[in-house]
Amino acid sequence: MSGAYSDLKELVGLRFKARDLALFKHNRSRSLLAGTGISPFKGRGVDFEEVRAYQHGDDIRSIDWRVTARRSKPHTKVFREERERPVLILLDQSHSLFFGSRLNFKSVTAAEACSLLAWATLNHGDRIGGVVFNEEQLSEIRPKRSKQTLMHLLKKASEHNQSLEAKSIPASIASASGGYLAKALRHARRVSHPGSHIFVISDFAQHNEETLRHFSRLSRHCELVAVHVSDPMEAELPLPGRYDITNGVHRQTIETRSGKIRQKYRQQYEQYTSNLKEQFSSLKIPFIRLQTDLDTSAQLTEYFGSVRSRQGTRG
Repeated sequence: MSGAYSDLKELVGLRFKARDLALFKHNRSRSLLAGTGISPFKGRGVDFEEVRAYQHGDDIRSIDWRVTARRSKPHTKVFREERERPVLILLDQSHSLFFGSRLNFKSVTAAEACSLLAWATLNHGDRIGGVVFNEEQLSEIRPKRSKQTLMHLLKKASEHNQSLEAKSIPASIASASGGYLAKALRHARRVSHPGSHIFVISDFAQHNEETLRHFSRLSRHCELVAVHVSDPMEAELPLPGRYDITNGVHRQTIETRSGKIRQKYRQQYEQYTSNLKEQFSSLKIPFIRLQTDLDTSAQLTEYFGSVRSRQGTRG
């Protein structure tokens, strides 16, 4: 999938690639041969439930030797799996993402990431929900462990994506001060439960002190991951030359022949992303970078790991 827009059919089709995405890791395996893939989320664990008489087929590693010695008969510990946790995806589909110079627009890469994370969550057996937002609208989908809820999330993502167009850019976008991102985070604070997993997918163009405060408060009770979407042209100016550019409302001519200007442009972007990463790192929030010119599923798999590779390592 590539281009300026995504549609529901393409987002649904990503469920096949999501099967190999090891989004969560279990803590049940204590084997020295367990996989080494790193995940920001621990996933569902296990809680002790009771001790009962040993039955044929029980794992001998779960035998409670103290009770066995006291009662002179083998007894084993029984565990129950922890109830599934809700996963909330905050998807930014504002006009700052309506840009791309290579494979995808940033808004499309963001929608793809939302779809892949949502399918991987459902495959894991957890509840999936989300908040899809732009400068003027916010759509909430309450987390449920159902394909219908996931489809509702993808439908909203597609609708918001399809509504993006140059002539619809709000007149106040240039002077926006983080209102819509802050609003989405504020809403997430109201609807998220302690222990929720929250992905925030955005270019963080409107990130400021207010949104940082919301991230800080959310991180106290929830597990967050910041997914930063960027385009190569944001990091590097196009080849030396003279270009006419427009945002659909205003037109301007830029000159990219100057080496000093090109270097300053590159340094400003590197400083911006470095500051962004440091801010999230101070809150212990994992920071993932996605580029529009690379396959989205491959980038997420590189970060979270592959289900098949982990199974192969354990085997």
